[in-house]
Amino acid sequence: MIHKDWEQRDTIKTIRCVHADAKKFVVDTMLTPGKDYEVKNETDEFYFILDNSNRIGGFRKEYFSEKNE
Repeated sequence: MIHKDWEQRDTIKTIRCVHADAKKFVVDTMLTPGKDYEVKNETDEFYFILDNSNRIGGFRKEYFSEKNE
């Protein structure tokens, strides 16, 4: 039951939002282009991040680019 403690888990990596233009869903209230987000979990298609509501949200990888440290 990983979802119960996602917010307290260690950050896997940091990613940057490149756009919030979704075709089907409204994500522009939860993502800010140019802002960096902490990845708490990752699948093949989604990043699970702390979004603008300061809660965990799952978003398609197409909205992000990996940040070079």
